[in-house]
Amino acid sequence: MCLRFHGCFSCRSCRGGIPSFSRFRFWTRMRIRSGSTEPEGFTRNSVPGQSALSMGTGWFNGRLMKMFRSPRGQEGLTLPSNTDGRLSTSSEEEVEQMMVSPTVPHTFEQMLEEQLFSKASQQLIEREELLFGQNTEEQKLKDHEAEVKSLAADYSTLRDRILQILLQSFSLDIESVKGLTSAVITIHQEHQQDQLWKQRSRTSPCWRPCRWTELHNKTVLSLVKARMDNPQKSSEGQRGMSSIMEDIFCMGKQLKDDLHFVVNVVKTCYPPEHNICQSYAELFHQAFSFGLKNIADFGLGDKDCAYLLRWVNEYYPDLLQKPELSSEINADVLGKLLPQELLKPLEEQFLNSQQNELVRYIDRVLGEAKQNWSNGEEPVREEGCYVSHVAYDIIQCINGLVKSACTVVGDINKARSITCSLDSLMKRYKSFQEEVVRLNRANSRAIIMANLGCIQQFREVLEKNPHLFKENIRTECLQVLTAMKKSAHSYFLTPMHEALKPQYRKLGTNEWLSKPVFKNLLLSLQRQTEDLQGLNQSCLQELVSQFEEEVTVEYVRRLLKGDVKLKDRNQQNQAYHEVKENAEGLRTFFLGMGSDQLWLQEILLTLAEVLRLQDLPAVQVQVASLGTLYPDLSEKHISALLKLKTNFTRSDRKTVKETLTDTLRETSRNQTRTFFSNVLIK
Repeated sequence: MCLRFHGCFSCRSCRGGIPSFSRFRFWTRMRIRSGSTEPEGFTRNSVPGQSALSMGTGWFNGRLMKMFRSPRGQEGLTLPSNTDGRLSTSSEEEVEQMMVSPTVPHTFEQMLEEQLFSKASQQLIEREELLFGQNTEEQKLKDHEAEVKSLAADYSTLRDRILQILLQSFSLDIESVKGLTSAVITIHQEHQQDQLWKQRSRTSPCWRPCRWTELHNKTVLSLVKARMDNPQKSSEGQRGMSSIMEDIFCMGKQLKDDLHFVVNVVKTCYPPEHNICQSYAELFHQAFSFGLKNIADFGLGDKDCAYLLRWVNEYYPDLLQKPELSSEINADVLGKLLPQELLKPLEEQFLNSQQNELVRYIDRVLGEAKQNWSNGEEPVREEGCYVSHVAYDIIQCINGLVKSACTVVGDINKARSITCSLDSLMKRYKSFQEEVVRLNRANSRAIIMANLGCIQQFREVLEKNPHLFKENIRTECLQVLTAMKKSAHSYFLTPMHEALKPQYRKLGTNEWLSKPVFKNLLLSLQRQTEDLQGLNQSCLQELVSQFEEEVTVEYVRRLLKGDVKLKDRNQQNQAYHEVKENAEGLRTFFLGMGSDQLWLQEILLTLAEVLRLQDLPAVQVQVASLGTLYPDLSEKHISALLKLKTNFTRSDRKTVKETLTDTLRETSRNQTRTFFSNVLIK
């Protein structure tokens, strides 16, 4: 309303839809209720169109200074007046109702006692306007000196009560919730009155500006700081904790409990647009960050360092992502608890400790394996196969440490630096296997069989989990494992080839065409492979596949050596059938052993076709086809093969070799499969 001190009830701005007599009764009633000479909400010399108690814009500077800011263009939250100063229609109805059913007036002291701080504030503002609202002569103020002192004392008392209820923000009961709500409204009202005095060109009362917004800020800030500086002790999670870990835990739990209280209780005392939960979250974030900085400055042990980093990168972010808090708090605005310049040395300390732990663990695992071998012990058998737990134990350790480090430091690229020394550790494992092979003790064969299983496990992890390793370390480790597998295969296959040499020598000779040479070779192969029992199925398959390739290479080498001369079509047909049957025999045998090298049979069948064919163009087609599939096929190989056909002229051989040259020129040499480069021709 815009009631004037001179009592004019006829001006348009004052009518508010209430007859003059009714307005007079209303003014009188307000005087009785407030105990003052002017109606509640009265503003002497107020700015036209602006209520003395309406909501202003802008309260705090910075995040917390914006705590009480109203949306742009919005008036006060508690006043029912329109923008022109008149009461709204609903408020007029309430006024009429109050005149019909008068309430018992409250004194200032009663209002304080019942925690009706906003009404008490309104009463003080009305008294202030009566004394200071108009251009008051100094003599008049001297005449009311007692009233001014009384009003100043009442403001001081109200301020103390507001401060008291703010300090109870984390110990609110039902009544104090109402009190804090009223206190928040009071701060709004007093802030608006401060703003009004800024627009006046006369001397303000000594208590203006009252700056209760700053009082609120400082009180909340000191309250949060005090709670984080002296968090409640808790019996949760303290077993095995150091004193530093316990301090961090208690601060974190205090923050968690208080933020939940803010969201569930304190928030109800503030208007939604004040975003009080975010404001409190930022204060607690700053306090927690300050506490952690002080702890980090002490110089932490490895366990304390890891625990602090977990709070920074895991526990605290997870806490803010809980639905109850994430709906009220924007965690992205808060940022990290610690700056990068503090985090970096802590992360380096932690990662170094994890790397050292990995090295110590692998040292222990390899040391135990070497000691067992030195003691003559064989690896355990599982389902008939020799098994070593070296790879499993090391893989589990790597996987656990890297995943844990990723959580602690919040970055997989940093976490995998833990494995930066894995290549040197793999080389130590390779040296251990080389010693086992070199000394060849009674239990060495079983050790190598078990090692092949470990090599396979390591390779699978390196190939399928590249995120666990830096690329250069991963590449180096794979190379070491390849060398270890090659050494292990050689350990088993070299003695087997030595035993097969008597049968190898008869291949590609006249004896080979007239006697059951190949049958004896298959029998020898069967005896040799019986000693491979003890390998797991996948390792056996790899070893047998390599063995089949090496036997086929030796077969082709003996054939191309030229000990047999095929003078006519009949001998060439006989050689064709012999090579074809041998190819099928080898494939059947090795297939039974688990080999999947079907392509080796195709090579022998193609060579057999070249021996059988008499037409030059047909021979050219077979050679071109073979050269397309195997770019390592050379003119030496084709020349040696065609020399077996003594009826094949030098000119024909030259033509076929030219065909091969043309084919190889057009064929990519980047194909991975090779064969003939292993067939050495003198």
